[in-house]
Amino acid sequence: MSEPAASACPVGASVVLSEQQPYLKTADAMPMLRPGDLVSAGEEGEVISLLPKDQRGVRFRRGSFVVPLTALQEIGSD
Repeated sequence: MSEPAASACPVGASVVLSEQQPYLKTADAMPMLRPGDLVSAGEEGEVISLLPKDQRGVRFRRGSFVVPLTALQEIGSD
């Protein structure tokens, strides 16, 4: 695995969902799948946890979901 991905989007970072997801997995103790239209592309959220396989737990307006790092863009990153 590459090291830059591990430091991308740390906990507390503001992020934008760059691409619509077909479905979303909740970032709860008992996760479940939810429809992808709960969070639209371009919606802002905050990283709340770092997860295996380059995924992040992100809190959006309509809940907290597990999102792949490739679908996130950090706000203010240069």
